[in-house]
Amino acid sequence: MTVDPRSPCLIGTARTTWHPGGPSAPEPLAMWDQLVRAAALDGSARHDVLGQVDYLGLVHCQSWAYDHPVDRLAQRLGITPARGVESILAGTSPQRLLDEAAASMLKGDTSVAMVVGGEALASRRRFDRNGEIPPWSHPHPDPPLLPIDLDEWHLPTEMAHGVLPAWLTFALLEQARWAARGGHGGPRAELGRVIGHLNEVARTNPDAWFHHERTADELMAPSADNRMVATPYTKHMTAFLDVDMAAANLLVTKEVADAWSVPDDRRVYLRGWGFARDAVHIAGRDRLDSSPAMQIATTQALSGAGLDVDDIDVFDLYSCFGSAVQFATDALRLDADDPRPLTLTGGLPYHGGPSSNYMGHAVSHVVSLLRGGSVEAALCTGIGMHMTKHVAAVWARSPGAIRTRADDGAQQWRDPRGRDDRQVVDGIEGTGVLVAATVVHDTTGEPDHVIAICDLADDARCYARSTDDDVMTAISENDWTQRAVAIEPGEQGTNTIRLHRR
Repeated sequence: MTVDPRSPCLIGTARTTWHPGGPSAPEPLAMWDQLVRAAALDGSARHDVLGQVDYLGLVHCQSWAYDHPVDRLAQRLGITPARGVESILAGTSPQRLLDEAAASMLKGDTSVAMVVGGEALASRRRFDRNGEIPPWSHPHPDPPLLPIDLDEWHLPTEMAHGVLPAWLTFALLEQARWAARGGHGGPRAELGRVIGHLNEVARTNPDAWFHHERTADELMAPSADNRMVATPYTKHMTAFLDVDMAAANLLVTKEVADAWSVPDDRRVYLRGWGFARDAVHIAGRDRLDSSPAMQIATTQALSGAGLDVDDIDVFDLYSCFGSAVQFATDALRLDADDPRPLTLTGGLPYHGGPSSNYMGHAVSHVVSLLRGGSVEAALCTGIGMHMTKHVAAVWARSPGAIRTRADDGAQQWRDPRGRDDRQVVDGIEGTGVLVAATVVHDTTGEPDHVIAICDLADDARCYARSTDDDVMTAISENDWTQRAVAIEPGEQGTNTIRLHRR
């Protein structure tokens, strides 16, 4: 097969974790600088890699707002790339930046791309706890309070019901999937296998933030140091963001890799990628127990690579919460007993999730594994917002045919509303049916209130909230699937629910 010289291949990678008790982590800008130079050295020690970077992609930084982050990094590196791009806050961003660079390579506009991200969230937490401002450089003169526009991404009824944090929305989706599969022990056992697998991989990964040896039962059972957060998620089952980590990846064309005499066993080709979106608002999705967009993104990636899911040797499925992994295995139609790894890092709860840059680390681990020669192909996925945006990519040791495809479009909609599959309403007085529900617990682990999604007449849906003991008990005891509820308007724009007797 004749290989297109524009084929994108990753030839340099670097990742670092500044563990507690070890050397102090530098500020994010210094992290980026350090990791970019390490990835460049990994790519080719004999060439001026940095001087030839024409695409510099920077993953959004949450731990510090710089005034001009991409420009500050370029200045520090002493380079003037033709294009510098900073991503939005999204778990899809590292791969999206690599995909954008790859598409530009296929057009002949880019030949050497560096994508980097890093967070000092653990360090930032220590500063905040001590009431100190980090002594970091180039602060933004007027930093935004939030990295996203809540009014753009959340309906007023979602704001009123507090349907904002990811641990809540992913718990609702977990519960919807469990209920749609009969509301029995099978899906819970599957969740336990996923969580146990993630923890086991992290335990032996030196880059991971946590190396605790815990069984799935220990991770899922509430305890003094593992409070319940939102049914069925405990603290140890949720993404952990307060880490000090950075990763960088160097993508070039095959033509550049040939010119730099990069050995074949040091190259990992980006064979295919895909991106798709589900409806923005959770209750507005036609299906709450699956992700059509995730299936589209993974199918696009595999099709672009000219491969089938059976050709993939390992996966790194985005794993902020168990439902993210389960939705992905559903989309890929993986059997519960499939022996292939679902993560190479240990996932966001145990490896740690440095805000938007987790995928940068996942890709780096994929590259290291593929270079080892024991496997031929890997598939990585990423998720943005509340299981809303989905990216997938196939990485392989050997190049394939170039299959160009339509541009994915901007990372973020200007007007995400109006893209829902179903109408989401508020101010309800009538009857509904529970399709998703979780008990939200307070910071001591005690049950506080229920958040639910209800099916209404005419295919509409609503959010609801309840502190009723009967409702909280039913949810806690898994006795709520398809239960009819009475819905009434509550305080401050909320809906409240009471259970109908069976």
